[in-house]
Amino acid sequence: MAWIKDTYQQMKPDDIDGIGCVTGKPATQGGIRGREGATGLGVYFGISKLFSDEDLLKQVHLSPGIKGKTFVIQGLGNVGYWAAKHIQASGGKVVGIAERDGGVLNSNGLDVEDIRSYFVGNNGLLKGYTKGEFVTDSAELLQSECDVLVPAALEGVIRSDNARKIKAKVIAEAANGPVTYEADEYLTKRGVLILPDLLLNAGGVTVSYFEWVKNLGRLRFGRMSRRFDEEAMTSVCDVLEDVGLKVTESHRTKLQVGADEEKLVVSGLEDTMMDASQAMYNVAKENGVSLRIAAYMMAIRRIASDYGYSGIFP
Repeated sequence: MAWIKDTYQQMKPDDIDGIGCVTGKPATQGGIRGREGATGLGVYFGISKLFSDEDLLKQVHLSPGIKGKTFVIQGLGNVGYWAAKHIQASGGKVVGIAERDGGVLNSNGLDVEDIRSYFVGNNGLLKGYTKGEFVTDSAELLQSECDVLVPAALEGVIRSDNARKIKAKVIAEAANGPVTYEADEYLTKRGVLILPDLLLNAGGVTVSYFEWVKNLGRLRFGRMSRRFDEEAMTSVCDVLEDVGLKVTESHRTKLQVGADEEKLVVSGLEDTMMDASQAMYNVAKENGVSLRIAAYMMAIRRIASDYGYSGIFP
């Protein structure tokens, strides 16, 4: 992406916004901190929001909270790894991970960092990993017992010919189009809850938008506020101690932190994913439709609204 940016700027030297011609750039080349894991983190936020909605969870007979729920992840690349990392950090149990050469199952849970380290050091292969059962056909892992199945790699992996074998109660579409139309129709009728890719894997493009805004503003997020916030919280700690309240060093350290760019990006991404997910849930409940149809309804309504306000010209 840095090459594309540089080439564009060489060809269009008079474009003062040329640095924003492409996103996903290294941070040192006008990129934004937090972009690398943004798609997977967005997937996590979407799943986290689902597990706070008791009405939806009742439909699939699950209790609130990620902790203790079982997950199977297809794909240990940039999306699958970051999603699995955050799921595990929240107490979720990753019992299966599938990749191109096969997959690994462990009903007691896999250590995401450990298996990722092995995967990267073994030329992108899982074969030979000893802390779980290796399954040669990675497609079989999609049919494993779990609460949530997260296809985070390929399109069309859940089809009409294997949909009946899916045992997951929730499918979180981290990849683009991992569930075909026929499979979606069958699974939805069967009561499986599908978090649609239209929303769930939008974390990457959301943070790319933040990067574009940063480029147009020519100012790193947090530059104008971080030190001010730190000093303000230092003053709060001092005032508390002046009135006789003891502020421990550990509490002072936690309070005296101004948000840097990455923290602001993560906060903005969480806000975007949580709000969009809630809006989708509301539309689904109000209209008695699936989450995918609700997401489409939201998108079409917004486009129609824009046309209604601005008119069609010429």
